[in-house]
Amino acid sequence: MPSKRVPVNLITLPVRHLPPVQAIGRRIAFAVGLLVFTAVVVYIGRDGYTDTSGGPIGFLDALYYASVTVTTTGYGDISAVTGTTRLAALLLITPARILFLILVVGTTVEVLTERSRQVFLAQRWRRQVKDHQVICGYGSTGQAATKAVLAQGADLSTIVVVDSVPAMVEQATENGLTAVLGDASRVAVLRQAAVGSAASIIVTPNRDDTAVLVTLTARELNPDAHIVVAVREKENIHLLRQSGADAVIDSSAAVGRLLGLATHTPSALQVIDDLLEAGTSLELAEVEPITGDDGRLTGPPDASLIEVLRNGDRLPVGHPDTMVLEPTDRLVVVRVGRR
Repeated sequence: MPSKRVPVNLITLPVRHLPPVQAIGRRIAFAVGLLVFTAVVVYIGRDGYTDTSGGPIGFLDALYYASVTVTTTGYGDISAVTGTTRLAALLLITPARILFLILVVGTTVEVLTERSRQVFLAQRWRRQVKDHQVICGYGSTGQAATKAVLAQGADLSTIVVVDSVPAMVEQATENGLTAVLGDASRVAVLRQAAVGSAASIIVTPNRDDTAVLVTLTARELNPDAHIVVAVREKENIHLLRQSGADAVIDSSAAVGRLLGLATHTPSALQVIDDLLEAGTSLELAEVEPITGDDGRLTGPPDASLIEVLRNGDRLPVGHPDTMVLEPTDRLVVVRVGRR
C-alpha cells in the first residue's frame, strides 16, 4: 500500500491557545454579562419606560427588553419615553448592543479567517527569518539538541522544528518554537522551514537512511549552512559526510563509551554529565582569544583551555604552537555554565 503523504505548508507559529470549550465558555459568559447589564440598567430606570400592555415593568420585562435590544430585534412593545431613560439607552445600552454584535460577529469571522491568518503569518515569517537554526526531528534527541542550543544563548524565535508527527509539532509549539509539519527529506517541506537562509541544521531522525536523504536535500538547498547529523551506525558516518554533513555524531558509540566510563571512573562520568547537560555547573564553549594585561593573547580567565583550533587543525594544550595564540584562533574551553 502507498505510504500516507504528510501535507505540506503547515507552518505552526507558537501562539497561546485556550481550550475550545474554555474559549467558547468565556464568550458566552461575556455575552450573558452584557445582557444582564442591559436588563439591570432598564430595571433601575423602569419608571421611564412604557409597555404597550399597560402594566408595570418588572425584571422579567427588563430582561426581555434587553434581549430584543442587544440582538437588534426591537419589537417596540417596550419603549423609553423619558429623557433620562433615553440618555441611558444612548450611553449604556447602545454600547452594550454594539459589543454584543462584535462578540457574535467576531466569533464567526475568527472561525472563517483563522486559516487565512495562519497563512499570512507564515508568509511574513518566511520573509523575515534569516540565520536561524533548523532541527529536523523533535524526538528525544532533537529536544535535547534544542535545549543545548537554547543554553548557548539562542532565542526561541531563531529555532525551527521540522517533524512528520503532529504530536511532536504540537509539543514544539507549546514550548514556544516555530514548527513545520512534514517529511524533512522533501524539498517543499524544508523550504517551508526556510532552510535556504538557515545558519545551521541539526538532523536527528530515527533512521540513518533518512538522515542521509535529509542531509542531501538540506545541503542542496543551502550550500553554506553548518549541518550536524546524529547517526546510529558507525558504518554510515562516511555516507553522511559525503552527503554534506559538517559534523556527524555516532550516538551508539558515544553511549557505549559513557557506559564503559561509568564502570571504571564514575567521578569522571559526573563531570561529563555536567558538560552534556545544558544549564548545569559546567559547559563546553568555543571562544575567541582575549588580550591579557601583558598585551598577549590568552584564554578567558574564568575558563579552562582544552584545545586550540587553528586553520582547521586541533592543537591540544601543551602543544608548542599553543604557547603563542593568534588572533584567528578559536579556543575550546570548559567554563561555569549559564543558569
